[in-house]
Amino acid sequence: MDKRADILRFGVDGWTARFDDSFTDENVVRLADALGLVWASAWPGATVYVGFDTRHAAREHAWLVAGVLASYGLVVRLSDRVCPTPAVAWTCARDESAVGAAILTASERSCEYGGLIVRGRDGGPVPHEFLDEVEQAVSLSPTASRGAFEELDLMSDYLASLAAWVDRPSIEAARPKVVVDAMYGAGTEHLARLLSDLGCEVVEIHVEPREDFGGIHPDPRDPWADSCEQAVVAHGADLGLLLDGDADRAAVVDEAGNLLPARVFVPLILGNLVMGHGAHGRVVTTLTCSACIEREAGRLGCETTSVPVGFTRVYREMLEPDVIMGVEEYGGICVPAHLRERDGLLVSLLAVEMVARSGKSVSTMAAELEQSIGTMWYARRDLRLDPAASQAFRNVLPGLNPGELGGRAPVEVSHADGLRVQFEDDAWALIRPSRTSSVVRVYAEASSAQARDALLEAACELVRRGL
Repeated sequence: MDKRADILRFGVDGWTARFDDSFTDENVVRLADALGLVWASAWPGATVYVGFDTRHAAREHAWLVAGVLASYGLVVRLSDRVCPTPAVAWTCARDESAVGAAILTASERSCEYGGLIVRGRDGGPVPHEFLDEVEQAVSLSPTASRGAFEELDLMSDYLASLAAWVDRPSIEAARPKVVVDAMYGAGTEHLARLLSDLGCEVVEIHVEPREDFGGIHPDPRDPWADSCEQAVVAHGADLGLLLDGDADRAAVVDEAGNLLPARVFVPLILGNLVMGHGAHGRVVTTLTCSACIEREAGRLGCETTSVPVGFTRVYREMLEPDVIMGVEEYGGICVPAHLRERDGLLVSLLAVEMVARSGKSVSTMAAELEQSIGTMWYARRDLRLDPAASQAFRNVLPGLNPGELGGRAPVEVSHADGLRVQFEDDAWALIRPSRTSSVVRVYAEASSAQARDALLEAACELVRRGL
């Protein structure tokens, strides 16, 4: 090579990089080569699935990955079209010969990024130890070896399975009008077609191929959700649905054009699972999730378990048979009875089913929920530090044990994931240094915006004093 080879490192479950930097054909091949070596060494002749999203040259990169993996004697099955990450994961999980999957996607990141996500044989995340082994196996130069692989339809059976999850007669009878915004991502056309087949009147936006994603990030939150919010009002729709770039995460807009926060959206979906589908068991959340989820779980008779931030921590709990839902900070929802991975399309169907069965508007259901469990105000603030200051704060963090915060005495102080301070009325604050950058994330939730902001500012001041 003309230049020194890039050092390729995985994040939580995959590798992402900018197209104008290290996301190149050569580096994609180097990673695929390492994956093929590790998979074939442990499971010779096993099956691997490969999928791709709508990003720049994603299909071409998927062909490269498939060819390199096949050169190791693996049976490689490549999606014949753009497909969501959960579709690839679901298909992999139902194939006893499969050992894992590789998906060309950078999820909710902007169009400047490409990515390669790795999934295990059950469709869920792979262990960190596996990714470490793959990193160690990355060669300095790309291999020229290629093997034969098969292209096939990964969508039809997956979509049929999703349709079987919900109450088709109720949806057909209600015929809700739905705005679908796949944000130019991998869910484009798939969710809209599924909802149309179920009897919904569908308006789809951001559907045309756009490698620049029309200037938005495929991340279902404001301000990127503005177009969907406006479309719901303009078309007089019952609700709007957004999917992130690889469709593993969804969000809901009510009939008035308001994006539901996770503290409302997640409990509503949980209520549908319990009361509409008869699910009963444990709900797993991260320590940064809203207290509203735990309140609603308790009201429904479900236990909750909170784990440190990261979907891999949620996933470990979902290996237990009593878990009915796993939730991460940004509202990503996993229903392990369907798949041990987040699935935005399933969550979207559950939201539509909820509207159809209840005969109520989304805003009415949200208001009734808050009447039942109360209102909480949630916020996060990121403090960007230089690397030296970030490390200095990491060093002092284990010794912080505040007797008060924002003028309030905590009932519990925990260092399970940073510093979490809990109060008797379910208010809390969390200080957590990022594992991947020089950022300290500060969270707070309380029963009023004023109380939340007081906790947030006090927690930020604690960080500043600790430097």
